[in-house]
Amino acid sequence: MKKHKKIYLDYFGYVEGDFVPCEICGNPAVDIHHIDARGMGGSDSKDFIENLMALCRSHHDFYGDKKKYKDFLRNIHTSVVNKKNE
Repeated sequence: MKKHKKIYLDYFGYVEGDFVPCEICGNPAVDIHHIDARGMGGSDSKDFIENLMALCRSHHDFYGDKKKYKDFLRNIHTSVVNKKNE
């Protein structure tokens, strides 16, 4: 399991194989997306929960790695993290 996926699953209390909802639509997430992209070098410096969000395939394809949607994704993810911490 990739480090960033483990960080996400552990933080929200999931185990591999659990249903993990897309943070935008609630459909099954297939990717743990880096809001701020790690880049081609594979740096681990962006593997922290505030930068990781679960997305379904269609939302990852539509929003992922597009700078103009970064704030939109961050706002949604921040509300999901805040709700978990309530």
